[in-house]
Amino acid sequence: MSMKRTIRDYLLLTLGTAIAGCSVHFFMLPSNVAVGSASALALVLSNFIPLPMSAITMIINGGLLLLGFLLIGPEFGIRTVYTSLLLPVVLWVLELCFPNFQSITGQPLLDVMCHILIISVGLSILFSCNASSGGLDIVAKLMNKYLRIELGKAMGLAGMLVALSSAFCYDKTTVVLSVLATYFGGLLLDHFIFGLNIKRRVCIISPKLEEITQFILHDLHSGATLYEGIGAYNNERRAEVITIVDKQEYKQLMDYMKHTDPTAFITVYSVSEVCYRPKK
Repeated sequence: MSMKRTIRDYLLLTLGTAIAGCSVHFFMLPSNVAVGSASALALVLSNFIPLPMSAITMIINGGLLLLGFLLIGPEFGIRTVYTSLLLPVVLWVLELCFPNFQSITGQPLLDVMCHILIISVGLSILFSCNASSGGLDIVAKLMNKYLRIELGKAMGLAGMLVALSSAFCYDKTTVVLSVLATYFGGLLLDHFIFGLNIKRRVCIISPKLEEITQFILHDLHSGATLYEGIGAYNNERRAEVITIVDKQEYKQLMDYMKHTDPTAFITVYSVSEVCYRPKK
């Protein structure tokens, strides 16, 4: 990897971690809603341990990194180590610059909504650089290795346990908000990671296949693949064209099909990612 690419990636890691830290300090902390993460666990523990939240987060992340290296091995790349240790530093700087910060909105529900939106942006930047914020990711990997729980389910379970831990120091409304925010935060993060790149795989069977294929190639400037199949009902051979298009191209293709062959048999699938090497 070139030095320029490395510098760019670490700048993005720093930006993503800074966004996550700001979201925690300005929205999660004033609302007292523990949205499943290491920082949320630090928020809960700060009610029992006389240390700043940033210091508790550093202890949790550092301890989990050490535990992960001992029990799992050096699977955690240097980027995850970097972001895990940088996040408490960001929180510490914000605590110095904005001590005793109060809610911007004055309403916990709005604070939570802002938090899950903003932190999802920060975490999606980290994931795009092949890193994470550490913390509960390590707990999930430990649960996956020793309890045989699927990694995705382990991550959700760890987050929910942290959210439920808020019951030890906050009221019922805050606990409910913590659980709901943890759940919807995961959905929103998936949207930022996968939803923005969603494409559609369109499969068309039509007697006007040649005309449709030319439209895909020369009007949409998209690729297409032709397959031959045999209908089970009458054993008739039929050709099928398959193409992958974005949202705008999909709309153009569907409008074209309505006028060209309204009786065509069309199936549509969602595609989260397409990897290929374009021709020069």
